[in-house]
Amino acid sequence: MRMLLRFLAPVLLAATTPAVAQVDTDTVRAGRFDYGKMWTFEYAPDRYFTETYGFEANPAWFERARMSALRVPGCSASFVSPDGLVVTNHHCIRGRVAQLSQPGENLLDNGFYAGTLEEERRIPGYYVDQLIAAEDVSAEVFAALDRAADEAARREARTAAAQAIQARIQARYPGETGITVQVVPLYNGGRYSAYTFRRHPDVRLVAAAELQLGFFGGDPDNFTYPRYALDFGFLRVYGSDGRPLRTDHYFNWSEAGVEEDDVVFVIGNPGATSRLSTVAQLEFRRDVFLPAVEPAWNARIEALWDFRREDQRTADSLDIRNRAFGLSNTWKQYVGQLDALYDPVIMAKKADAERLFQDSVNAKPELRARYGEVLQRIAALQPQNRQLGTYFGAFSLWGSAYDAAILRRAILANHLQAMQQRNAAADSVSAVRTQLLEIPDLPRGLERRLLAARLQDFVRTLPKDHAVRTAALGGDTVDAAVERWLDESAFATAATTARALAQPALPTADVALATVVAADPLIRAAQAQLQQTGLQEADLSQQLGRARFEIYGTAVPPDGSGSPRITDGVVRSYEYNGTVAPPYTTFFGMYDRYHSFGEGTDWDLPERWRTPPAALDLGTPLNFISTADTYGGNSGSPAVTKDLEIVGLNFDRNVNGLSRNFIYLPEQGRNIMVDVRAIREALDDVYDADRIVRELTEHRVFASEQEADAPPR
Repeated sequence: MRMLLRFLAPVLLAATTPAVAQVDTDTVRAGRFDYGKMWTFEYAPDRYFTETYGFEANPAWFERARMSALRVPGCSASFVSPDGLVVTNHHCIRGRVAQLSQPGENLLDNGFYAGTLEEERRIPGYYVDQLIAAEDVSAEVFAALDRAADEAARREARTAAAQAIQARIQARYPGETGITVQVVPLYNGGRYSAYTFRRHPDVRLVAAAELQLGFFGGDPDNFTYPRYALDFGFLRVYGSDGRPLRTDHYFNWSEAGVEEDDVVFVIGNPGATSRLSTVAQLEFRRDVFLPAVEPAWNARIEALWDFRREDQRTADSLDIRNRAFGLSNTWKQYVGQLDALYDPVIMAKKADAERLFQDSVNAKPELRARYGEVLQRIAALQPQNRQLGTYFGAFSLWGSAYDAAILRRAILANHLQAMQQRNAAADSVSAVRTQLLEIPDLPRGLERRLLAARLQDFVRTLPKDHAVRTAALGGDTVDAAVERWLDESAFATAATTARALAQPALPTADVALATVVAADPLIRAAQAQLQQTGLQEADLSQQLGRARFEIYGTAVPPDGSGSPRITDGVVRSYEYNGTVAPPYTTFFGMYDRYHSFGEGTDWDLPERWRTPPAALDLGTPLNFISTADTYGGNSGSPAVTKDLEIVGLNFDRNVNGLSRNFIYLPEQGRNIMVDVRAIREALDDVYDADRIVRELTEHRVFASEQEADAPPR
């Protein structure tokens, strides 16, 4: 983590100090694709693809792309054989890999390969979604919304309309299980689409690289390029008959791969972006929200890594690494977003786009009458939000898994006490009581660090005489207060909590409970204010979305929403740090990093990789970049050619791409992909996974490695 902070120091400096303009921002103009290229399948960009890339992007092409790509929990994936073989990123399944480890195994660190079909391990609670239909249902939703008298009625009408649409579409599949219909707002509610998925619940682990390969370079390399990560894993979908699922839709595994300037199409499920946010909303995020929450998230990351350095065995049993990786991923995005919002060129482009939009609204009397003041009304709400900086800083991650157990118990105890005072239903009281008693003890070293992080939030953001800070620290230093909490509070352990709950009343003078009691009205008031302004902003943003669609139509794609998208880009190098980033890296570079940093670092290699097998072609492309418009949720997304051959798996963006939450800038922003040539080379020459290699190349399933080792037919 200290290395990470040194690496990010220039970014942090930019993110906490307003940038000095080096250009005349009055001359900056919005670009054609500033809102991005996250195209939807119901508004397929067939003409644009055809004219730009010189092939016929017809409905059959889009259908095959849509049906071959998949959604998995939190990520994207794709079919790569007719027998249900699925490929995605290692980091998308690493938590599941850890769960599947049996006694004496460590699949996360040592990797996994099922040598036979029988050895493929079912992942409990996991599923794969395949998009089988997408349609615009805006007319149905708007008909209901436009009849509603106020925002409360509109919320009810929106819910009722979505339920009716879901029922209508599901009726098209009588007797078929696993059909899921989602009605998704696009353009902030300016349009609505219904996505019909076929859900496959029997998914089994086939192969996964070692964590050190899948996350090679660790946190320091996250959101950077050049990269050298072998971030892949294979799954298999099984049908209701218990056999590998037969599918007509899958991507052929490319042998040739890609070169610089080749076009690629990335298909996946990008998460929520804020590209349609107004300048006023972005300024609030820049000036208040992000500076408030960034230190709190950073403190939790430090706490997790410090504890792992103290007690690695216990930390690994609690999956601390994955938790820290996930938290750090978000924290780095916050830092990158701050950097982007302090960039005067980016803000000038956003302002110019807003001006052009307002001019277009004003130019049409019917639009001006309905939407002419929407931007101003959104801006008028921001001063209320700006008053909540202290709330964001002091109570970020409040009551989450990144808070100390003692505080989480006190929060639930206060809730339980309030329920008892208002004579809540007995079953509801019992449920909260059970939840409170089931909070497990954390190791003392982790508990101490997480509690210290929370108390430090109070010191950093609250005045010395603030009621919450007084209740929590009482004039002590953070370290002294931590020890007092853990020594004296009735909620310090699960056992002492059980004893406290057995008493007629809770100990109101308890330091943890007193702190929560002092904080509770402040948190409730802030949340109520956020809810009030949030509902108003949502309504205004929905109006803004309808106006944008009236003006621009599908020429401007909607914000990311976790729903299926296809984006286009080209493999292209870029200038950085006074040099040029290569379009792709190779195994040579991976070994250079290993030998440069050595064992025990983020660039260490698993034992079987440290001496490369003689057959391993070190010149094989390992990671490559493109200008495709990807975002969180695109992890595992297949990158395919015009012929719909898979050439890579999207797994990251470079630091220049962190601005994509607000704007798409392809000059230096890049998505980063694992090259399928490297995956095949590793399967063939390191893991000896012949049955997977032959399935990828011959499009038939092999029951065992022995069968795959037999000569081809």
